[in-house]
Amino acid sequence: MATKLEKALKRELEIDGTTYALTITPEGLHLVVKGKRKGIDLTWHDVVSGDAALSAALRASLDTLPS
Repeated sequence: MATKLEKALKRELEIDGTTYALTITPEGLHLVVKGKRKGIDLTWHDVVSGDAALSAALRASLDTLPS
């Protein structure tokens, strides 16, 4: 039997030489570059409904716009 997720679980991971902090909560996921505050938030509802892929594509398109 799996353990129920009742509180935040934090882990560190490295992707292509950049260190990230991943927080898994009962509400969803928060991924941020280590040492920063702003990152990517995904709710579990978005993940299972497929909206996560749409959200990621929209964010990528907005990130390419000049500021």
